[in-house]
Amino acid sequence: MRATIMEVDTDKFKENIKKIKAYVGNKKLMPVIKANAYGTYINKQLDIINEFDIVAVAIVDEAVSLRNQGFKNEIFILNQPYIDELDDIIKYDITIGLSDETFLEKILEKKEKIKVHLELETGMNRTGIKLDNLSNFIAKIKKNPNIIVEGVYTHLSSADYDEPYTNKQLEIFKEGVQIVKSNFDTIKYIHSSASNGLMNYNDNVSNMVRPGIIMYGYESFEGALDKINVEPICKLKTKITFIKEVSENESISYSRKYITNKKMIVATIPIGYADGLRRELSNKGAVIVNGKKAPILGSICMDSCMIDVTDIEDVRVGCDAYIWDNRVQTIEDIAGECNTINYEILSIVSNRVPRVFK
Repeated sequence: MRATIMEVDTDKFKENIKKIKAYVGNKKLMPVIKANAYGTYINKQLDIINEFDIVAVAIVDEAVSLRNQGFKNEIFILNQPYIDELDDIIKYDITIGLSDETFLEKILEKKEKIKVHLELETGMNRTGIKLDNLSNFIAKIKKNPNIIVEGVYTHLSSADYDEPYTNKQLEIFKEGVQIVKSNFDTIKYIHSSASNGLMNYNDNVSNMVRPGIIMYGYESFEGALDKINVEPICKLKTKITFIKEVSENESISYSRKYITNKKMIVATIPIGYADGLRRELSNKGAVIVNGKKAPILGSICMDSCMIDVTDIEDVRVGCDAYIWDNRVQTIEDIAGECNTINYEILSIVSNRVPRVFK
C-alpha cells in the first residue's frame, strides 16, 4: 500500500445517515453515490449500500459496476443516458431518468420492460421535460406499455441561497407531478431535493430525497452543519519520505518558483497533482505535520511536493502529513485556496490513492 491514502470512517457515515433520516422524517432516502461516492469509495462497500432500497448514480457505467459487484437493489441514473447505452440499461435492470425525445423514440421500439422516472424542467435548464410539452411526452410513452413510469423528479438549481426562485421551481414541479400522477398509477418515487433542498425546503409533494455531499459529512452550503450536525468521514494523508537542509538562495521544485530566503528544513511528501492535490496550492497551500501547518514550497509535482518543516518539532521520515485532517485544515479551507467548492476537492482524489476503511 502507498504511503498516500484516504482514510474513510464508515461508522461516521452510518451516523450521518441516521441524522439525515431523522431530519427528513418519513421521506425515503436515495443516496447519491456517483463519482465513486464523491471520491470516498463508499460505493465499493456492499455491506453499507445494501442497506438502501435505491441508490442514485450519474452514468450507466457506474450502475453496471454496482451490479457487477453484487448490488441487487434499485439503481437510478440521475442524468439522461445516451442511446447507445440502452442495451446495458435493459440487461442490468437499471432505472433511468427520462426527458429526451430522441431517446424516448428509441425505447418505444423495445419489447423489454424499462423503468423510468420522468425529469421535469423547472428552472435548472440542463435537462428535463418542459411543462408545456409534458402531456405530449406522456402520450408518446403510453404507446409502449413496457415503459414503466415509476417516478417523477426535478433538480433545484439554487436551493442554497435563492428562496423565491426555488419556490417558483417547486410550484412548477408540483403542477407537473399532478399531471404525471393523473396519467400513471405506477408512481413510487417523487423527488426534487438533493442536499441543499432537503435541508431548506419541504415541497409537500415529494416522498424521497437525494442526499449527496452531506452524507459524507461536508457542507453543501455555509451553515448547513447547523441544521444537520454530520461529521466528515475522510482524511487525506501521506508520509514524509525525505528530509534535507536547504541553504539560503536555493530554488525548490520545477521552474524555480520558490527561492529560499534563509536556511530551511525541507521535507518531500509523495503526493502530487496526479493524486488530486491541486496545483493552485503551489507556493500557497499547506499540509498538517504534527498538528501544525507546513507550507507547500514551489510547484506541486505530478507525484510529490516539498514542504517547509523548519519550525515543526520532532519531524522525521515516516511522519504523517495530512492534506486535510478535518481539524487544523478542512476540505473547505483547501477549496477556498483553490477558488472552488468542497465537492471538487473531494471528488478529484484519484483512483491511485488507496481508500482505507475503518
